[in-house]
Amino acid sequence: MTRSVQAFAYARPSALGGSGAGRALGLETSGGVTPVGAEAHPRFFSGFLTSPLAAARGLLAVADVAAARYYQRTRPGSLDPVVTGNGDRLRFESFSGCNGVYARLDVLREGLDGADTGHGTTNVDVNNPLREALSRLTGDDPLHLRVGPDELAVTTLGGPVVEKKVPLPDRWLRGFAEAQVACSGFDLRAELPAAEAVRFLRSLPRGAGASARAPMWAVPAGGTLRPTTRPVPGAVCLAGPDRLAALQRVLRHATALRVYGPAAAGSAAAGGARGAASAWEVVLPGMRLTLTLSPDPSRGFSGEGGVLEALATRDAEADAELVSVLLAWEPRIDPGDLAVRAGLPVGRVRAALTRLGTAGRVGYDVAEAAYFHRELPYDADRAERHNPRLVAARELAASGAVELSGDLATVASGERRYQVREAEDGALTCTCRWWTDHRGGRGPCKHALAVRMARRGAKVTGGVR
Repeated sequence: MTRSVQAFAYARPSALGGSGAGRALGLETSGGVTPVGAEAHPRFFSGFLTSPLAAARGLLAVADVAAARYYQRTRPGSLDPVVTGNGDRLRFESFSGCNGVYARLDVLREGLDGADTGHGTTNVDVNNPLREALSRLTGDDPLHLRVGPDELAVTTLGGPVVEKKVPLPDRWLRGFAEAQVACSGFDLRAELPAAEAVRFLRSLPRGAGASARAPMWAVPAGGTLRPTTRPVPGAVCLAGPDRLAALQRVLRHATALRVYGPAAAGSAAAGGARGAASAWEVVLPGMRLTLTLSPDPSRGFSGEGGVLEALATRDAEADAELVSVLLAWEPRIDPGDLAVRAGLPVGRVRAALTRLGTAGRVGYDVAEAAYFHRELPYDADRAERHNPRLVAARELAASGAVELSGDLATVASGERRYQVREAEDGALTCTCRWWTDHRGGRGPCKHALAVRMARRGAKVTGGVR
């Protein structure tokens, strides 16, 4: 697994100070991007939270996911959450160490009572003493939130700093992109009122035992959800129900539970028996906490292959460069409006957004069915270079291994030759073992990708760009 080291430097540790009306939560920032460029310690917000206890529990839930591994639990994660200021809200995001759970807390305008929210993306320090302090927080006394250094800290940044060096696997970055692609295909499947939401979530199996990890589905039934072991029509997959444990932090503050899944969820023909990704959103006063689960606890988002078709197109790189210039930290990005401004078809804009997602520059909000702008310190080429199927497909296409003949293509790979056929709807099937095992459920195989590149005349000279 390819890894790099991500260094976080904070002017001082994040802390919860004061008591009663004087409580203040100071979240320190490290190495972010803002509209004026890179900053060592950007400041995004200083003001009061309208629901302080719920916000504290939501932040802890995001930190819980960042520190957890729900598969192969012997190696805990240790990534600090990412925070993005979108002008009208703060978004706190994290990924589990196993890459199978994506968490996001959106603190909306109505949840923030103070100065305007800034624009940009950075990491925030959530250390163990802060976690302990937030866990002990009780009551609804006012809580002041500061994201980024205050003026006093700005004048003393030459002093001691808190440094964290974290081994960061490239699959973590690919996971952000794959989660975005999965979520963009979700629709709202069920909405439960607070009492039913609490009842359902508390009834789920807990722990790492077989009952907690067995595949299950949830079927909307009146105002609640009924668990089932079969992917019946209308069901939403809940693979590894114990992976929703972080939601327990906020249940006492929940006003509703919304469940999102793909249109084909529950269809055995569409692979429902093999599981599907899903998103579980707890609605809080002025906030939303969402956990997005991969199709199986053993499957991280990084291997789902949802971005590969977009990355294989000839125009995606140039389109992404154009679209990126038009992004302005919007909390809602409308592909149709972006297409008009860019002078591109909507389909190419969506492909460009997918490519930008591989650099962490775009996310997707299922509650608003819209993309949003953020900036992580990575480049799209890095994600491409370390995507094995994409690298292999470029090498096959560049080496002349693809022979096209109408809707049928032959790909020579090693000592074998594989047949790739294009259906009327444009979908590709292959005779390789990958296709046999997954039937397109984890994106195209390298042979199908190579054929797609060859048909589109993609730039593949030299194999890997």
